[in-house]
Amino acid sequence: MTRLFEYQSKLLLRNKGIPVPLGEVARTPLEARTVAEKISKPVVIKAQVGVTGRFKAGGIMFANNPDEAEYAAKEIIGKNIKGQPVKEVLVEERLDIKHEFYAGIIVDDSYKVKGPVLIISTSGGVDIEEIASKSPEKVVKLNVNILEGVKEENIISLTKTLYSDLTVCQQLAETVCKLYSIFREYELRSIETNPLVLAQNNLLIAADCRIILDESAIFRHPELGHIFPRDLGRPPTRLEKIAWKIEENDYRGIAYFAQMVEKINPYEGYIGFHGIGGGAAMLGADALIRQGLKLANYADTSGNPTASKVYRIIKTIFAQPNIEGYILMGAVMANQEQWHHANALVKALREELANRPAFPVILLLAGNKETEALEILREGLKGLPAEIEIYGREYVYRVDEVAKRMKELIEKYRVIKQS
Repeated sequence: MTRLFEYQSKLLLRNKGIPVPLGEVARTPLEARTVAEKISKPVVIKAQVGVTGRFKAGGIMFANNPDEAEYAAKEIIGKNIKGQPVKEVLVEERLDIKHEFYAGIIVDDSYKVKGPVLIISTSGGVDIEEIASKSPEKVVKLNVNILEGVKEENIISLTKTLYSDLTVCQQLAETVCKLYSIFREYELRSIETNPLVLAQNNLLIAADCRIILDESAIFRHPELGHIFPRDLGRPPTRLEKIAWKIEENDYRGIAYFAQMVEKINPYEGYIGFHGIGGGAAMLGADALIRQGLKLANYADTSGNPTASKVYRIIKTIFAQPNIEGYILMGAVMANQEQWHHANALVKALREELANRPAFPVILLLAGNKETEALEILREGLKGLPAEIEIYGREYVYRVDEVAKRMKELIEKYRVIKQS
């Protein structure tokens, strides 16, 4: 799933005619001051990160004038909120609130629904789960028939049971229909406005918006970009952005790469991890962690990828500074033809290991074309100064032994490197 920042989500709302607060993004305190001067009224400064709970984490501050706005931005920019660094803030007008609503459309994957669910509540500003649990009478839900869509008259009938002002119910219905239009147009997993504010002038304004895209549909909407690739709850690292490009126009097999840590100091026990297949790779990763080793990254090349895709993933793994080893945990009898992996490994490792004496490398590879693949590895990696060990199918169920051997090679490597 891919999340958009709040300001990006609000741009989609604005383009669809849903009112949002006046505001702009700022990347420096001085820019925040300039935006506040333009707005010429009290403002709120909001950290742009892909997590909820920003207010409690100090990621939302209020300012009555440009001086205070500049100070607030200085406090927030650079802050770390739930593991995410704040690089920009949204500076927008502070609303004069009469009432707060919640309105959202979320895909329910349960077998009973398997479709979008419309949710409206007269209590906004807190998690919808909390509202539904504590005050279920303030929440209405509707399973949406995607063939029929969302109709204003149906929404008005629903909201009348929650709120007595029919003019507000009419606005709610119009807003929800526009939200559903965005939901369908951009193939979303969810779109939530929380709070959807009724201002003192009786105008409904989306004070906050959270949008999650369906990852499988991203390629159809390049105009949106992808701030949080796949299931990461944070902005991508430089290497993750590079790795994303590997699959951008080539869907033959999987080439996945995620960094566990961006900065690695020498001799911390981090290794470049390369798995094949989900479950088997996880078992291999667990075995390494039990030996006290740390994964600098998690990579997966399964589903019969081309040699070129595997090669690029390996190069990305080696681009991480200060890793103390590389391991291919292909602890699975893979149906894919493994000689593609072997050819990629030979090319990448010959480039990376020529100037890394005693660098630990373990390659566990099994499955189709295993005999040929192992022969390619043995012949192709001859003469390299690194410590390279190659294992076949007999070690698929012996990953603890492989992990222990990796630790021994790393300890030996440290002695040589420090001498």
